Amino acid sequence: MTEAIRIAMWSGPRNLSTAMMRAFENRTDTAVVDEPFYACFLDATGIDHPGREETLAVCERDAERVATALIGDVPGNAPIFYQKHMTHHMVPELPLEWMASVRHAFLIRDPVDVILSYAVRRPDLDADDIGFVRQTEIFARVCKLMGEVPPVIDARDVLREPRATLSALCSRLCIPFDEAMLAWPAGPRATDGVWAQYWYDAVEASTGFAPYRPQRRALPERYRTIEELCRPHYESMAAHTLRPD
Repeated sequence: MTEAIRIAMWSGPRNLSTAMMRAFENRTDTAVVDEPFYACFLDATGIDHPGREETLAVCERDAERVATALIGDVPGNAPIFYQKHMTHHMVPELPLEWMASVRHAFLIRDPVDVILSYAVRRPDLDADDIGFVRQTEIFARVCKLMGEVPPVIDARDVLREPRATLSALCSRLCIPFDEAMLAWPAGPRATDGVWAQYWYDAVEASTGFAPYRPQRRALPERYRTIEELCRPHYESMAAHTLRPD
């Protein structure tokens, strides 16, 4: 039997990450997992997120068991196993050795867009909450592990040119592009984390990637220092962004 292709997609929150998971799940050859280290992160940090108690009650808290599952049997024996990971979940005590057994890609988004979206649900955010610093650290680790730069896509390009951007991503991941990635049925999924009720309302109403709309809201002054801290990390990764053909 051919070994499954495991894809770890690394992003921060509010980066179009759940819509990207929808795109991959709509393929007939792909199984997905939604933020598998979330309960481990909540347990390790004690941080109060929406849905904390529900998540801790039903999700695996043992990070070693999570890591073993990510490189173990694929749900439904699917040929492709897409793993949606949040970079800020990977606190130092969580294992990273499993990363050598998967392919990696990175999804980025402009810090202003991320902050404005995240602040709607958690106004008292800090830079660690949105994962830019940790994303560049994981990116550097993957570059060293792979001996090359992994694919990076920007949420703005996904919305502007979804077919071209996803085609370029699939090419870099050595999997065929599937038109089914561009549209999906509305509604929740059994694979969504229990935290979906707090975060996924827009995705559950969607049937595909929404048209790109430039941000018209100004960033409140209270978040300016966070944006300035995150901006260099975003730009360092944006320099490697795949350009749609």
